Amino acid sequence: MTHGRDARLREHARFPLIAAAVLAVICVVTFFVAPAGKTSWLLEVSPGLVYAGALAFLYRRLPLSHLVYGCVFVHVLILVYGGMYTYAETPLGNWAKETFHQSRNEYDRVGHLALGAFPVLTIREILLRKTPLERGGWLAFLSLSVVLAVAAFWELIEWWVAELTAPGVGTAFLGTQGDVWDTQWDMLLALVGAGLSLLFLRKAHDASMERVP
Repeated sequence: MTHGRDARLREHARFPLIAAAVLAVICVVTFFVAPAGKTSWLLEVSPGLVYAGALAFLYRRLPLSHLVYGCVFVHVLILVYGGMYTYAETPLGNWAKETFHQSRNEYDRVGHLALGAFPVLTIREILLRKTPLERGGWLAFLSLSVVLAVAAFWELIEWWVAELTAPGVGTAFLGTQGDVWDTQWDMLLALVGAGLSLLFLRKAHDASMERVP
């Protein structure tokens, strides 16, 4: 039985291993060529790498669905792009700002939507598999609550970094771009992203979980 499970785990591990290898190459290259510098890259990307590393460390005890690993891959790419330029200066965000006559670079908003949309599936899967919770309102409520808590804690991290680093680095990391309600927007967008993810990806997530060894 153990050998059978090990074989299924190895088969299941192919996708996350390939994703991890591709991500590692991207991270190494972008770290050295980041226009905003290595400090910006580390501040923005390190939390995502810690998140991915924790899932890798727990893989044998808690293999997760391929959909979750795919979401982690995309989420870290979003962080990498923001870390390369700082969120206020991403070329894609600047293009959208000029094209749609926006008052600010909105890539920061994309990052905070992602902070809810992708991790909520990890939270949902762990709650389903490691607690007595079943599918339904309480599962959704608690998944959203954890996302909101993570989003609020991220705002605290931004504050601490701004206080402890050089003014230019701290300001770039905060990325408020003069918006006094930036903190509130960031938390709201994470919650919205999580809600949309649960609404549209719930069935796909359940199907992906069924294939976990």
